[in-house]
Amino acid sequence: MDEVADGVWLLPGLRGPVNAYLMETVLVDAGGPWDAGYLLRELDGEDVQGHALTHAHPDHMGSSHAVCEQLGVPFWVGCDDIAAAEDPGTMAKDFARLPFVGALPRNPLGNMLLRATSGPGHRVDHGLEEGDEIDGFLVLETPGHTTGHVVFWRESDRTLIAGDVLWNFPRLMAPPGVVNVDATALRASIRRLAELEPSVVLFGHGPPLRDPARLAKIAA
Repeated sequence: MDEVADGVWLLPGLRGPVNAYLMETVLVDAGGPWDAGYLLRELDGEDVQGHALTHAHPDHMGSSHAVCEQLGVPFWVGCDDIAAAEDPGTMAKDFARLPFVGALPRNPLGNMLLRATSGPGHRVDHGLEEGDEIDGFLVLETPGHTTGHVVFWRESDRTLIAGDVLWNFPRLMAPPGVVNVDATALRASIRRLAELEPSVVLFGHGPPLRDPARLAKIAA
């Protein structure tokens, strides 16, 4: 694991350009269902006390069930993403929104597709809300990419775990519209994060950003 901020480690071996982090004693995000073995090997011997999602999408919750079961840790998800985290088939209503088609239908085929790519759902132990605190990080609600998207913010050293409010792959950008539920809300969330002036931003996709001016520029 690579320490990317004080007490925050990047797990760099997930398949695809997807990131997960050990935030003090909490695993943030869990890649796809094929990443479970890697995550469990990396976390072996670590003092993991919980698992939190920035948002319930297939590439971030795929190994959540396996991690929580194997490590015996609680599962924490933004309140409006709980349904998808517990039953990935419910993502059909807002992921992905295809041009001229809209959301995938909630039917056995759609459920099977989303469950296969998301891994099995897992019972959420606590719904994350604005103002919750986890290991020194404050939970901020940042909807738009999903309705229940949250980020983790540490004021003391201005470290931000931003999930998919922005991508830094292949460049610093907003996620493509097809995978967002509310473009207006997403723009507001991007502006909110830029106003924090973080010293380091840790993304769900792409390398860390240590340039608040670049974040402010894209927000503008």
